Amino acid sequence: MRKLFVPFVLMLVVILSACGGNQTNKTNNVSSLSAKPSSEATSTTTPESATFIYQSENGPVEVPSDPQRVVVITRFLTGNVMALGVPLVGVDEMSKSNPNFADKLANVEAVTDESLEKIIELKPDLIIGLSSIKNIDKLKEIAPTVTYTYGKVDFFTQQLEVGKLLNKEKEAQEWVKDFDARSKKIGQEIKAKIGENATVSVIETFNKQLYVYGDNFGRGTEILYQQFGLSMPEKVKEATKVDGFFAVSTEVLSDYIGDYVIISKDANEDNSFQQTETYKAIPAIKNQHAFEANAKAFYFNDPLSMEYQLDFFEKSFLGQ
Repeated sequence: MRKLFVPFVLMLVVILSACGGNQTNKTNNVSSLSAKPSSEATSTTTPESATFIYQSENGPVEVPSDPQRVVVITRFLTGNVMALGVPLVGVDEMSKSNPNFADKLANVEAVTDESLEKIIELKPDLIIGLSSIKNIDKLKEIAPTVTYTYGKVDFFTQQLEVGKLLNKEKEAQEWVKDFDARSKKIGQEIKAKIGENATVSVIETFNKQLYVYGDNFGRGTEILYQQFGLSMPEKVKEATKVDGFFAVSTEVLSDYIGDYVIISKDANEDNSFQQTETYKAIPAIKNQHAFEANAKAFYFNDPLSMEYQLDFFEKSFLGQ
């Protein structure tokens, strides 16, 4: 019995030591996770997840093939991800306040490029943002991080890129094809009703300043000018060709208003210009060719926002 007892004790010591060593290794792995490159962090936390290499504008990034916990740190791309049905765990506050998104994002955390601890707690498997966001290197330590430059590509190409990133390229292509056909058809119907040469302006008050917008700055401009092929007044075209927008005063607003005007309106902004005699005397206003839209739902050019804008334009111009 004694001979059997000694090896048994030794064996028990070896087993306990091994378990202790494994526990120590696990602790060390967790504590050092944030110091590892994003690809290592992903494989450590979700070793069963497949990945692929996405060719971003800043080079190749290893990303999950089926992301399930995505953080989007920009209001410009939230709708792009939502349109493809990929689960979100963190978005910016402005996305949460968008009436088109509010219900779907009710249980999603609000984050910024500076709320790193909160983002860590969300355990994202992919982070998406603009190239201008802060703390990119730190975000890459949390999860694979892909950024885009706003306005670098058109809205269709942007959705196709997000589709590639999320491994949903087919779905993105289908939306592009369908939306392109539907919007152009509606545009033809609108032109037939208001005239080939009719001009349209888009205005908005933002931070107490009145603006007119060009053909690629959200607010439905991509649909009106690119998809519908409607014309903007020459003064607007000239004024917005550099920045895509132009600040104007109420006194000269009539020079920038076309035959029709879309007013992207936020009730919390100063909209007193609409009460002035100068504004009321503008032909488009007198002829009831002004259509007011909810600015908070009208800002962006993601698929969900553009579906809302297309529906708004169809109802406003065609009464459908």
